[in-house]
Amino acid sequence: MSMRSILVKQFGGIENLIIGTAPKPTPKNNEILVHVKSFALNRADILQRMGRYPPPPGDSDILGLEMSGVVVEADKQDKRFKIGDKVFGLVGGGAYGEFCTIASNQAFHMPSHLTFESASAIPEAWLTAFQALHPLANFKSGNSVLIHAAASGVGTALIQLCKVDGATKIIGTVGSDEKAKFIEKLGATHSVNYKTNENFLDVINDVTSKKGVNNVFDYVGAKYWNQNLKSLSMDGVMIIQGFLSGSHIKDTAADITPILGKRLTIKGSTLRNRDNDYKADLVAQFSKRYLTLFESGELKPIVDKVFNVSEIKEAHEYLEANKNMGKVVVKGFTD
Repeated sequence: MSMRSILVKQFGGIENLIIGTAPKPTPKNNEILVHVKSFALNRADILQRMGRYPPPPGDSDILGLEMSGVVVEADKQDKRFKIGDKVFGLVGGGAYGEFCTIASNQAFHMPSHLTFESASAIPEAWLTAFQALHPLANFKSGNSVLIHAAASGVGTALIQLCKVDGATKIIGTVGSDEKAKFIEKLGATHSVNYKTNENFLDVINDVTSKKGVNNVFDYVGAKYWNQNLKSLSMDGVMIIQGFLSGSHIKDTAADITPILGKRLTIKGSTLRNRDNDYKADLVAQFSKRYLTLFESGELKPIVDKVFNVSEIKEAHEYLEANKNMGKVVVKGFTD
């Protein structure tokens, strides 16, 4: 059987995104088949469309890492989900299709107050943020943090998680005054518009009395390398999960002295290529710690704009232009 899907005609620009047909996936043991009602965009989708980020072996080559929808097939031996359940979750690929399979231990029951659009904005962004904050950065209540690309999906999730977990200072870098006001309203204590002030280190020194921040969460890469190291406190931890400005440090004055002098820890991480057991454990930890906070409204997925599936090119263009404050979401194929 076939299904409708967003496909990539050939690697390259948005003009290669087309609506076509693909084989309807068949769930394996301990998987559910979901009729996708909404999916959210990630920069990994753009990289995969360009041929620079292939899916892990065994995962669908259809774009899309997070979705929400309705269960249409369920493993009878697995009692976690049944046909008709509303779910959202993290997938290695396939969310741009009309139907998508997902391991049942990587799916969430959808709280009744969430829409499909808001639920699809949670999995990849919030699990990436959670992974960076706790298993990787070993964040503790009372820490001060610097979050780059703070108005992005992951950035807005990190701000909220840091706030509820007791960060004393949350400093975010953004690309406009509008975004600066937005992240401060969300919970950031300070903001830096890098378009008008490229030296965020001055702000860090002022805010922390030159002590530096405990944690840096970086998605920009090479351009911020020197300032990031100087921004960290003694025994500080930096998590690198992207390199929007490039991966090669061209500055001949790049200095690694702070790594030794301040006993810094620098970690790089992705989520997509983690094994299923790791992802399942991450989902379980996140659910136990935070899911009720979505139900209470203390945490909320930030949806910037919702597109129809026929507008997939416009959605990619919007994300690539860095216009978003929060997640870019696309409605799934309608009957």
